[in-house]
Amino acid sequence: MLAPMRPWRLVGRAVLLVATGVSLYLLAPTLIDLFSNWPALAHLQPWWLLLGLLFEATSYLSLWAVQRIALRTPSWFAVGTTQLTAGAAGSIVPGGAATAGAFAYRMLVRAGVRPGDIAAGLTAITLGTTTVLFALPFLALPAILGGLVAPRGLLTAAYIGAGAFVLAVSAGFAAVHWDGVLRTAGRAATWVLRLLPGERNTENVPERLLAQRDRMKHAFGSRWPLAVCGLVGKPGFDYLALVCAVAAVGSRPSPSLLVLAYAAGSLLSLVPFTPGGLGFVEAGLTGMLTLAGVGAHEAVVATLAYRLISFWLPLPAGGVAYLLYRRRYRSATSP
Repeated sequence: MLAPMRPWRLVGRAVLLVATGVSLYLLAPTLIDLFSNWPALAHLQPWWLLLGLLFEATSYLSLWAVQRIALRTPSWFAVGTTQLTAGAAGSIVPGGAATAGAFAYRMLVRAGVRPGDIAAGLTAITLGTTTVLFALPFLALPAILGGLVAPRGLLTAAYIGAGAFVLAVSAGFAAVHWDGVLRTAGRAATWVLRLLPGERNTENVPERLLAQRDRMKHAFGSRWPLAVCGLVGKPGFDYLALVCAVAAVGSRPSPSLLVLAYAAGSLLSLVPFTPGGLGFVEAGLTGMLTLAGVGAHEAVVATLAYRLISFWLPLPAGGVAYLLYRRRYRSATSP
């Protein structure tokens, strides 16, 4: 029998649902106008779309390669079906990162991955992919220093991403090399947890953080060069999928400006108010592509094509992956 949900959690979910509803209401005119252009996808150059789909598939393979290393499992099937299923779940639930994490944890445990490796590995992968995402604006820096004129909106996105990258790297370096930083963070977390309603384990939080840090340090182990390649390949091939979507509408903007547009759109996907950043990504990426030199109509159609490849097609793929997973691990012990 399931335990009743605590009142404060119900309040939190209600607030999130309200935020989602308000966000979708405000974005509704833009989304309706955007999705009214779906028929235009039939007139795109098909070979570019197929190439974009291939790049997106390679992006997923890069992520699975990193997961195999961090989770210390040789099974491509386990990490692939788990990631597709959890990703689909997180893309249809508001604030779906927590839901995706819960799905992934349960499925990986049933597939035979050790719980300690799951917690440390998934955390290390999340931090790694987010840090690489923040670093993308630096790829456009040589072109900008060489005289390329970038619109103010793209430069603002670049500054935000670069600043977040510096903060992430600085915080990670401090956490890895100085135990005192984590102990201070642990004491602060203990104080906050005791203020929140509900029962929580607030004993030895600083020491638990240190233990988790050490497990994360060993997540990639001696195979860290391959892990870094996978972490870079995940957004790298996804960016190439966007390049193909833009090329499919016949536009050829500067690759450096397109990197900045992609980085800005990816940052918007982190907004937790709508599933998978729905609405925020479409509106933001369309505007950023326009700033990068893509025509207004072409930017709308390219955004639709890219989101079809990167957001909508993985949803049914996640459903198929879950059925395949259930078929193989049907007899496994439920966690």
